[in-house]
Amino acid sequence: MTIKVTSEIFENGEFIPDRYACNGLNISPSLEWENISGTVEYAIICDDPDAPSGTWIHWVIFNIPHSITKFSEWIMDREELENGTKQGLNDFGTVGYRGPCPPNGTHRYYFTVYALNTKIQLQSKSTKQDLLKAINGHIIDKGFLMGRYTR
Repeated sequence: MTIKVTSEIFENGEFIPDRYACNGLNISPSLEWENISGTVEYAIICDDPDAPSGTWIHWVIFNIPHSITKFSEWIMDREELENGTKQGLNDFGTVGYRGPCPPNGTHRYYFTVYALNTKIQLQSKSTKQDLLKAINGHIIDKGFLMGRYTR
């Protein structure tokens, strides 16, 4: 089974508008995903596998309550949101979302949503590697939305 992940902003495989990238406001796009039975919480990682130095991390967000299956655009760059959701470090060295900003060419950006069967015990400012280690063995399902961007 694969979680269906969508956005009001772009379809899977389409280009991400400048508003959500370094050429624009650099805000997170809206995302919506299926509610998966048995989920305790969700986590999301956004990364760029086409970066020259290897996969570049744009967003790490976790401890998303199971009752939440949609984010409006512009999730604030806070370590912890009011509902207990936490945000980790991206490869820009900051907390929260940082949008596409490829040095050249067209890159792909994967927004991967993980449905988890347990509450993850991580601090905010955790990295993608920290999160992947913590969720290992606890993933019920996952899915992604891929957008492209050229600067």
